[in-house]
Amino acid sequence: MAAQHGPRLPRYLEHRIKASLDDTRVVMIAGPRQAGKTTLAKKIGGGERPYVTLDDEGVYQAATADPASFIRQFEFVTIDEIQRVPELIREIKMSVDQDQRPGRFLLTGSANILTIPTVTESLAGRMAVTELLPLSQCEIENGKCNSLDRLFESDETPFPIGPFNVADLDSRVLSGGYPEMLSRPTKARKRAWIEDYARTLLTRDIKEIMNVHKLREITALLQASAIQSAQLIVYSHMANDLRLSVSTVQRYIGTLEQMFLLRFLPAWHRNELKRLVRTPKLHFLDSGLLASIRRITQSRMDRDRSFFGPLLESFIYAELLKHAAWSDHPYEFYHYRDKDKVEVDFVIERGLDELIGVEVKASATIREDDFKGLKRLQSVTGDAFKQGIVLYSGDKALSFGGKLQAVPVSALWLSKA
Repeated sequence: MAAQHGPRLPRYLEHRIKASLDDTRVVMIAGPRQAGKTTLAKKIGGGERPYVTLDDEGVYQAATADPASFIRQFEFVTIDEIQRVPELIREIKMSVDQDQRPGRFLLTGSANILTIPTVTESLAGRMAVTELLPLSQCEIENGKCNSLDRLFESDETPFPIGPFNVADLDSRVLSGGYPEMLSRPTKARKRAWIEDYARTLLTRDIKEIMNVHKLREITALLQASAIQSAQLIVYSHMANDLRLSVSTVQRYIGTLEQMFLLRFLPAWHRNELKRLVRTPKLHFLDSGLLASIRRITQSRMDRDRSFFGPLLESFIYAELLKHAAWSDHPYEFYHYRDKDKVEVDFVIERGLDELIGVEVKASATIREDDFKGLKRLQSVTGDAFKQGIVLYSGDKALSFGGKLQAVPVSALWLSKA
């Protein structure tokens, strides 16, 4: 995978944001820092609207000192990093209530300000939010693909047989999708960038949002959360290990979720299925950041391949979320685990009567037993079960009959032949 520079790469959500600006007064691009929000906002805004960033100290001071006057000076504007001065939201509401033209405010935010009740109430019906995660592999390859739509809408062989290129899978997983990370020409420079990014999260962004100064606690919590990625989250265990209260651990992890660094994956269940475990899983939303926090390098994985599985699972989760964001269909994500400890990594629902199961295997070989969880899911969902896919590190798509197939991970970002 060659080094790429973010500004030259497509962002498949661009058309959705432009469409929102045509009919909605306030549009927000939300996502983690360095995901490409500013680049995309500037491209969409072009030269037609002023651009201001609240990361600029002078702009920040002006907005903080007099939010009303700050907003009144603009008819149309792009405001970057709006979460730094949430008091602006009330003034934006008043402005767009008086002048209801669509597209007046294009905002970006590196923290989910919609978790603040007053913000949700203020802009209800006035704001469209699009979540922009780091680059997907489809965007990196500059190819059009949506594997979720393909799985729901195709027959039992939604992917070509292959062979698929698997040589660079480790590199893709370790690099993740941050544009700046991908632009660095060597592994050493990539590692230096992501380490600096993680340090900035700890020393500035997390502390600023939480208004706390216990760097050691935050660092330990971030590392503990990384170890928990792709696993069931048990707050009491983490609290005991970190010598923190359960409420403190929940608050810290909630902040990481608010910053779009991780996400909870709820358990799939139907009311009539009483035997299912309801505990959610936790996933980091960028495998490159996850690898950095856990200090997992290629040489370390070469010595111990057990590190690769959790990285790969979180990598695939983020890829599938990005595909869902481009689709015109609503998708809901879950994991499956019953009291017999039979599991499926991802259950993806489209509506109430269609779902697929996706299991992740880091191995380059596949066995019949790898479909155990998918078969169990199929047995309890009946006609709603559309496909069962095992994504693995091999190079050929293999049909196992009965709507079950093993597919190379790289099939997710390659168009069907």
